[in-house]
Amino acid sequence: MTKLGVIFGGKSTEHDVSVVSASSVIKNLNKEKYEIYPIYIAKDGEWYHYTKDVNKVEIFGIGENPKELEKITNELETLKKLDVIFPVLHGLYGEDGTIQGLLELVQKPYVGCKVLASSICMDKVYAKIIFEKAGINQAKYIVINSTKKGYTYIDEKLNEIKVNFEIITNIVNEKLKYPVFVKPSNSGSSVGVSKAESKEELINAIKLAQNYDNEILIEEGIIGKEIECAVLETDEIEASCVGQVLSAEEFYDYNAKYKNVKSRTLIPADIGKDTSELVRKLAIKAFKAVRGRGLSRVDFFVENSTGKVYINEINTMPGFTTISMYPQLWENCGLSYEKLLDKLIENAISR
Repeated sequence: MTKLGVIFGGKSTEHDVSVVSASSVIKNLNKEKYEIYPIYIAKDGEWYHYTKDVNKVEIFGIGENPKELEKITNELETLKKLDVIFPVLHGLYGEDGTIQGLLELVQKPYVGCKVLASSICMDKVYAKIIFEKAGINQAKYIVINSTKKGYTYIDEKLNEIKVNFEIITNIVNEKLKYPVFVKPSNSGSSVGVSKAESKEELINAIKLAQNYDNEILIEEGIIGKEIECAVLETDEIEASCVGQVLSAEEFYDYNAKYKNVKSRTLIPADIGKDTSELVRKLAIKAFKAVRGRGLSRVDFFVENSTGKVYINEINTMPGFTTISMYPQLWENCGLSYEKLLDKLIENAISR
């Protein structure tokens, strides 16, 4: 049997989502095919064996954490004993190239994107630079940095210019239009993201975002449908059918995703066939542009007034919860959750 390590938890703001995703993965893995070793990383960075019988693992709820834990004294030796790793980690210290770099060092195959794609896609600003180079349409945006001495604006030539809130709001008025979305560049699950429709809301949104990252993205809001497409690398790169997010709140933030039961997904998305095909082609193009491997979920907007498609971001380790779009999209294409996991693991071993 293949010795499969499933790593989950982690130090990021997406720790709780990772726990739910990983428990879903463990529950759906073929127990006759894999000898499963669940590895839990606590919020303080300590590593543990999750010792519960994998046949009895149930899917956790948001905020629940494993209790049957045994401290790992030598993380590297633990990893070296495994055949392949599935790092079900979302956000910083897991989806950003850090765990991928560690697995490269111990020369263990692993599911998902390699170091470069992981680090690029975790940083929304640098992903946008790649999308721009690839000619993929996206919303207008500006970038500011929060420092101990104040704020700097990063212009189109990557020059840093010292600014204050008054100058920032003037730049937003000049280059963008309200509403805008303010996002920490390195964060996931819409943590720290706010919608701003005025100067006052913009300032408050910046103050919130800087709690999660010094690099802050301010993006023009697109009024339209939120669309997602799953990408899977097997012998070639495939795109799933297209799904649509129907948020129960004003936008699809953390609460809307994981706490508001009225949020739901629509598969296939309520867009025309030509638009769906365009989204699928752009998803593959974006995946290739960042040198993606294994899997990703690529998110888009389809503008209501024009039907124009805008790329939003790439998630290199998308959620694997029971409500997550990535496994749902492939299931709609006829690929069950269990078979999807098999393909991801087989691809990791063979590449």
